[in-house]
Amino acid sequence: MRAAVEGAAEMSAERVVALDVGDVLAITDWFIIASAPNVRRVRRIAELMEEHVKATGGEGPIRTEGLDDAKWILLDFGEFVAHVFHEPTREYYDLERLWSDVPRHEFG
Repeated sequence: MRAAVEGAAEMSAERVVALDVGDVLAITDWFIIASAPNVRRVRRIAELMEEHVKATGGEGPIRTEGLDDAKWILLDFGEFVAHVFHEPTREYYDLERLWSDVPRHEFG
């Protein structure tokens, strides 16, 4: 998970947070949420997250969704799921509010 966060930071992702959903969601332990002001950066952040995970010996995502329009890209790494949003889409879905009862870790 840390490698994915570092990949997001490399592209100056905005408002990077990790939500510890493991106790309330059986399918994964963490959600990483990041955003960018344009879809080109959203796509690049997702690419860098994957590259950093692989560079540290991790597997690539089990499933990837949303690459075509890049308004919300989901990378499912199993142990964690990365959500990379175009900022207006992040505001609309507001995952942090939906998961407000779980521990939250903010990054840079």
